[in-house]
Amino acid sequence: MDRTVNHDAAPITLDRLRKVYPDQTVAVDELTLDIAAGEVCVLIGPSGCGKSTVLRMVNRLIEPTAGRVLLGGEDVTTVDPVRLRRTIGYVIQNVGLFPHQTVRTNVGTVPRLLGWDRSRIAKRSDELLEQVGLDPSRFGRRYPHELSGGQRQRVGVARALAADPLVLLMDEPFSAVDPIVRGRLQEEFLRLRSTVRKTTIVVTHDLQEAIRLGDRIAVLSDHAHLEQYATPAELLAAPANEFVERFIGDDRGIMRLSVTPVPRTGLRPLSSVDGMPSVPVTATLREALAEMLATGHEQVVVRDGDTALGALTAEDVRAALAEAKPAD
Repeated sequence: MDRTVNHDAAPITLDRLRKVYPDQTVAVDELTLDIAAGEVCVLIGPSGCGKSTVLRMVNRLIEPTAGRVLLGGEDVTTVDPVRLRRTIGYVIQNVGLFPHQTVRTNVGTVPRLLGWDRSRIAKRSDELLEQVGLDPSRFGRRYPHELSGGQRQRVGVARALAADPLVLLMDEPFSAVDPIVRGRLQEEFLRLRSTVRKTTIVVTHDLQEAIRLGDRIAVLSDHAHLEQYATPAELLAAPANEFVERFIGDDRGIMRLSVTPVPRTGLRPLSSVDGMPSVPVTATLREALAEMLATGHEQVVVRDGDTALGALTAEDVRAALAEAKPAD
């Protein structure tokens, strides 16, 4: 029976997922993972551990040997694979834009396959180009070779979102650009996901990127064996085992600063804020410490809008970091 999935927000369940190739190579060995609707899950692990294979089994570019992929509670193997892929946005490292089509036409690829009318496709394409920071009046008629690598990657994200997919799969999406552009694309992704809450699986080899983008991180070892599945803060504060600890490396204390928010309570009283640097209450401990180092002050004011909540010192940063560590 020809069916397709139809949910507004689709959780993903990988149930004892397994992939064995004809030469008996085991790529994925019974991976079980639950990803909540609207959550960004990052798969990370050593090269060749099966991360991309897992991703491709979700949209059936690779068929599982055993186990199930449930999208919104429905087994994807019961869905026509072509229709399934039209409900899943897919962003890859080298983008894969059609070179002889304009940017606007590239973005409208899936809506066109779904039979949308021209005016609706044009409106959606321009809307998404604006969302990813590309002015459609400037970029809509250009061709991929007329864009920078970062701009092409943005078009790839817009194309993946064009038909309002249930989920978004991203395989090393920002690794083909230089570090500065990569940082900007990550910022754009974070801005975009604040308004477009898609269930997303991101594959990356970059721990910093995983910590920055992920709601939860799945650390995989050989054959996609799940070593730990946790929030960035939990992962950095309490690695589950020696493998995870080695994989994270010696910088995890510093990285924890970037995922630990400044405290809202227990701040030092203020006699005056004149000339003192400040950070918003949404800042991380890393941002607070960076502001102190950049300005040469021993403390910063924590603000909630125009209201000064109190002061935070370097010693307070150390104490807040210790307090944020999960109990054993």
